[in-house]
Amino acid sequence: MRHFHSKHRTFLKSSCAAPAKALAFARAETPDAKFRNFGKNMTVPIVLANLSKQTKAATDSVDALLARAIGRVRFLVSEDDEVSSALLDREQTAAHGLAWFATCAQALRQMQGWAERLESKGRFGEVERLTHQIAFGEYLSQIVGGIPMSQHEIVRPGDLGLSPEDLQETLSPDTLALARNGNSQAARMRLVELIRTMAGDIVYGATGLDDELEMIREQFRRFARDRIEPFAHDWHLNDELIPMDVIEELAGMGVFGLTIPEDYGGVGLSRTAMVVVSEELSRGYIGAGSLGTRSEIAAELILTGGTEEQKARWLPGLASGEILPTAVFTEPDTGSDLGALRTRAERDGANWEISGNKTWITHAARSNLMAVLARTDPESSDYRGLSMFLAAKTPSTNGKPFVDDGLSGGEIKVLGYRGMKEYTVNFDGFRIKGENLLGGAEGQGFKQLMQTFESARIQTAARAVGVAQSALDAGLQYAEDRKQFGRSLIAFPRVASKIAMMAVEITIARQLAYHAARQKDAHRRCDLEAGMAKLLSARVAWAAADNALQIHGGNGFALEYGISRILCDSRILNIFEGAAEIQAQVIARRLLG
Repeated sequence: MRHFHSKHRTFLKSSCAAPAKALAFARAETPDAKFRNFGKNMTVPIVLANLSKQTKAATDSVDALLARAIGRVRFLVSEDDEVSSALLDREQTAAHGLAWFATCAQALRQMQGWAERLESKGRFGEVERLTHQIAFGEYLSQIVGGIPMSQHEIVRPGDLGLSPEDLQETLSPDTLALARNGNSQAARMRLVELIRTMAGDIVYGATGLDDELEMIREQFRRFARDRIEPFAHDWHLNDELIPMDVIEELAGMGVFGLTIPEDYGGVGLSRTAMVVVSEELSRGYIGAGSLGTRSEIAAELILTGGTEEQKARWLPGLASGEILPTAVFTEPDTGSDLGALRTRAERDGANWEISGNKTWITHAARSNLMAVLARTDPESSDYRGLSMFLAAKTPSTNGKPFVDDGLSGGEIKVLGYRGMKEYTVNFDGFRIKGENLLGGAEGQGFKQLMQTFESARIQTAARAVGVAQSALDAGLQYAEDRKQFGRSLIAFPRVASKIAMMAVEITIARQLAYHAARQKDAHRRCDLEAGMAKLLSARVAWAAADNALQIHGGNGFALEYGISRILCDSRILNIFEGAAEIQAQVIARRLLG
């Protein structure tokens, strides 16, 4: 059966690779007719009639096609009606392609919800309609023709076992027309024309958030513009830590206790508010937006897994910014395979001694609290032998980064994301009090860490949106200011199209992040939604930074221009908090059940 199915899949892939009349992308058969069809495509209305009705029908069509894709890929990776890990690894292209397909489908659903909410409030203006139309035109075209998982990996319908007949039977003529005509040059040029009149606006188009959250956005946008943006590039070039006075100001604004309950000294706001704050701070500088991530992870570890004594001891200090935490999880030879960690914790009477090596530890020197994942069961070889510890340490910012007995390490020089610095941390009999075993129970460390993944990935999606927005800001300003052949760069359609697609994809990524945050706020499981938001937002940030640098031309390659920093900063987003490949694997497993 497996051999037969492999041949069947090869046939499907080859048949999908050929042009299909059923797709209605090449209905005309003669060169003259094709040219006439192309001309019509260029003169379609900039905003399609009955847009929201068409896009609603398109989401239904895409969902039907996705259901077929899930069934085909599930069959491909199953044995005895159970998903096989070995087959899932062997068929990674199909599995990860399915994750990307589902993420694009989710993006369209959230854009549709955004459009309907705005329409109901009379706020679905021309900028929003154009953004919505272009988003659907582009992502529908990718679903039909190929979704980029990376620059050199394009997943096509045939990779998912979908035939031309599947596309014909599920995608309506209106959906295919939207894929053909939605993302036209005329639409992109008109969107950029409108964006140029909105210079100085916080974002380009309505976010769909309530007034309170928009006030929070405005407050942190002002702070980022005044206290972060003018200095961020020097911090980057000089490889400096973000100054303590900036951290103290952020603490005074409640950044480190945003989602910590008021009973423990926090602000008690929603995850959606956290997304807004993280986005605007990261728009100023990714390091500033990431400061809150350390506290977010540490606070959630303690809130979900700590004892009442541990909550009372640590949470108020985290909320006030008096305690700056760091997450000490990753090891040199394990990467994303946290279950294979080797750092061990051994009992010494009522206390513990930790020995082992950690790497890629952010803000480690300056922090005064470490959340350390270590193996407490020496006989174990997987995640079940891991425990989490809350370890106090002495902060250091100058000279020797680690000064406590049993603790050493050094800085890792990096391309970007420099404002908190990365370190190796070596434990050699480092002592931890017994009361600092999280939850007071051994063997719960991996489970406790898993409970933080949703918030961490939502927060990372928000950071990615902020970095993408900073790239758009830089690219738009340079395209306006730079003159070539007697015109501003933005007057040229390919430059304008880059700006338009940045704006559109930022809106898409933002809505995915908001959706995941709303699910978290409603206390629903949202690892799938958070993973999708993180996966797509990271791609959007890298594309925006790369295109903004391209707009700068040779100047973009010069260190003196901020876009060089934004490009370096954007690259890490596809790697940390779950590399894109790991993220796609996690999404695929959830989809396939």
